[in-house]
Amino acid sequence: MKAFFPYVAETRGITVRVSVSYLAEQSEPAQARWFWAYHIRIENNGERAAQLLTRHWIITDGRGERHTVEGEGVVGEQPLILPGASYDYVSGCPLSTPTGSMQGSYHMLDTDGAAFDVAIPKFALTAPAVGA
Repeated sequence: MKAFFPYVAETRGITVRVSVSYLAEQSEPAQARWFWAYHIRIENNGERAAQLLTRHWIITDGRGERHTVEGEGVVGEQPLILPGASYDYVSGCPLSTPTGSMQGSYHMLDTDGAAFDVAIPKFALTAPAVGA
């Protein structure tokens, strides 16, 4: 699974795996627009169900400019992930540079009412070289 999800972080029994793809068909380098899709799998290897309440992203472009994105849930959902289960979603990120990175955290709540943050591993956004 490491090959498909090369970026991995684990916090309190919750594993976050990420794979990323450059989308040439949605990118317009001549207009300084590059676009990536990322696939995230959240696995609950813990003892209790956990609900994802909010997300916090730090997006850094190739110039080192950081942008913070916060919001409720992911892709319009606040999934409850049972022990032994996983939740997958796909989203996207545009940048005005051909390289950058993303990292962040999910704020979660377990069935005992304990709130905790789960790390999203830092992953690279890299467009292929022109002519590659």
